[in-house]
Amino acid sequence: MSRGLRNRNPGNIRRSTTTYKGETTSRDPAFKTFESMAWGYRAMFVLLDTYKRRHGCDTLRQMISRYAPPVENHTAAYIDTVANRSFVNPDSRISTDNREVMIPIVSAMSFVENGVPAVAADVKAGWELFIKYRP
Repeated sequence: MSRGLRNRNPGNIRRSTTTYKGETTSRDPAFKTFESMAWGYRAMFVLLDTYKRRHGCDTLRQMISRYAPPVENHTAAYIDTVANRSFVNPDSRISTDNREVMIPIVSAMSFVENGVPAVAADVKAGWELFIKYRP
């Protein structure tokens, strides 16, 4: 089982001063841990929404370049995989409020991070938590 799945952190969100709803005390020295996969997916939706609102990232390419920077990732391959799996053009403007766009994007990102397809019900539950507990 991948580290992201063990931590119920399918996006492998690093530890930081930001605390997300559903976050638990992590024993992992580098990554956050969540109560459930749904809360981990919610954190991914929140983070991508924050990239758009605070940093002006409104394309898949911009979001992933910030999320998975080239200093520690093969960012171009990450973008290509997510674009192909989600059917989203990497340079098209996207709305982080659009369920039909964001669920496939986050599912594809989870695949890149963990090497296995995301469980659709968990991603959808994460979306519902994102909508219910909007930052």
